[in-house]
Amino acid sequence: MSAFNTILSRIPFVRRYQSRWVLFIAVSWTIADLIWIHYFHFSINLKGEAPFSYNSTRAILLRGVIVSLMSSMMGFILIFKLRQVFRNVPLIINLLAKTSILLLAAIIMNFLLYLTYSSLIQQLPINVGIARFSKDAASIAWLLHHSLGWVVLFLITQLAIEFYEKYSPGVFWDIFIGRYIQPKVRKRIIMFLDLTDSTPIAEKLDSTMYFSFIRDFIYYVSVAILEYHGRVYQYVGDEIVVYWKNSPENKKNCINSLILSSKLLERKSDYFRKRYGFIPQFKAGIHVGEVTVGEIGIIKKDILMGGDIMNTTSRICSICGELHKKYIISKEFLNGMEMNLPIEPLGTVDLKGKAQGVELFALKIK
Repeated sequence: MSAFNTILSRIPFVRRYQSRWVLFIAVSWTIADLIWIHYFHFSINLKGEAPFSYNSTRAILLRGVIVSLMSSMMGFILIFKLRQVFRNVPLIINLLAKTSILLLAAIIMNFLLYLTYSSLIQQLPINVGIARFSKDAASIAWLLHHSLGWVVLFLITQLAIEFYEKYSPGVFWDIFIGRYIQPKVRKRIIMFLDLTDSTPIAEKLDSTMYFSFIRDFIYYVSVAILEYHGRVYQYVGDEIVVYWKNSPENKKNCINSLILSSKLLERKSDYFRKRYGFIPQFKAGIHVGEVTVGEIGIIKKDILMGGDIMNTTSRICSICGELHKKYIISKEFLNGMEMNLPIEPLGTVDLKGKAQGVELFALKIK
């Protein structure tokens, strides 16, 4: 099991996340299809519908295998390919375009079902299956009967993905089970990460190009954060607020997410330079403490974290520019660290709005 986990950990988080969606699609679509077949062929006595009859385990198993394989392929196309292609188009066009492409794949799947059923179950020549499919596919009634259920399934799946991804990983589930209906106090690692020199950049780029610049910056930083199990609490303009459950392991994850963020932006430096004329840099403030976590909202629900630690971490991030430091961490974060960090003591620093100073350290990593 440890060997499997080691191999799995080498796969980037985004790929693992996307692969889980593909697996979910393959399993759920296959189950939905088998339920559909059971309903129409056993419950309402349509088992005589040509050319299929699902009275044998072998026939049902064959259909399950074909549908699961094709569903896996369609899931892969949907998650890994189409979502990127239609990323910057309106949602309604996005849904209709992807549904049309998936519907074409569903027709191909039906073609394979005709061929395999005729040759493997009925022991007939392949050309018989081709002829049957050609005849049935020419019928509008057949196309509607075999397409409507898949169209509904495609749309529901896409809407479910869009809805789920409105939240950071884990947040939707917290809301779903009502974990924070009653506010709870939790100890969290908090990181505020902010784009450096955003005002001069905004002045030199038009608003549309600047928004694109921010979106690209946030994308690559978010990939690094998710890779090390961070949860994005919120995006505020060009600032990202991230949290982890407090533990020595997650303190390492927090630092590693900073390192990977910097590396990813460096790898994409040519892209940013050619497209925008700027290579994004960022500053970060990190602190640890207790937050009150609770569910808020009526029309739009979300999980809110409140407490002095949020304000303190924001102040730590904002003071990076004044002290000419890239990353600043608090003594509370440094306590209990199980990795040696290159740090520079900054002493006790007075932060705006704080009655008492906070002992801070500059983190000297690239």
